[in-house]
Amino acid sequence: MKANILKVALVGAAAAALTACGEATQQSYEPEMVEVEGGTFTMGCPENEDDDCDKRERPLHSVTLSSFLIGKYEVTQKQWIAVMGGWPGTGPDSTFGAGDSYPAYNVSWDDVQRFIDTLNKKTGKRYRLPTEAEWEYAARGGAAGDNLDADIDSVAWYYDNSHYSTHAVGAKAANALGLHDMLGNVWEWCSDWYGLYSSDAQTNPRGYESGTHRIIRGGGWTDVHARCHVAIRGGSLPHERDSNLGLRLVLSLD
Repeated sequence: MKANILKVALVGAAAAALTACGEATQQSYEPEMVEVEGGTFTMGCPENEDDDCDKRERPLHSVTLSSFLIGKYEVTQKQWIAVMGGWPGTGPDSTFGAGDSYPAYNVSWDDVQRFIDTLNKKTGKRYRLPTEAEWEYAARGGAAGDNLDADIDSVAWYYDNSHYSTHAVGAKAANALGLHDMLGNVWEWCSDWYGLYSSDAQTNPRGYESGTHRIIRGGGWTDVHARCHVAIRGGSLPHERDSNLGLRLVLSLD
């Protein structure tokens, strides 16, 4: 009887240890991720978005992507500080939104690379910035498709409703994939160098091999409606910090 009791106790302890181990694999500072099923979509600004289109968002071209995971929310100030222990340069202040659940901002592309390197060392994972194509595909709702521009006030903090500040992530409605703040709040860094589109069909494009500016997407709290749509593209110098520059992370599934 004692042997059986001991055996049960050991099995229970092992199960508890496995449970604890499993819970520990997702650290509190890691982003909540959403799976985006791969597929083919038309990248760029289509005719039904013509009023807001810019020549930088054309020509339309076919892009095929593999499946990936993307952050449900923009990286928050709490997550950044938990990973890095502090803030680069001038940190968030109450003027433009400071708080645990507010998006990280005033972070350059170079700062973000250091954040990702540190996060990956802590977790043993391979987080990265999304490519521009991954970002747009996710913003459009992936294979399901989604017109975020149809009701901008319900999905985005932008010039007309932000009261000149960022806001806590997730306060606005999500898109078809359950992703929040893909438009507005803060522009989101992508991994690509900025460059003009090609009309050629592409598979898992990584952008130009070199350049001067890195891609930013989605518009921010300082931008008017015309600059907060899913095809909008911008570029910033890799060392540039600004109160409307933030990030969202991706994990590959291969």
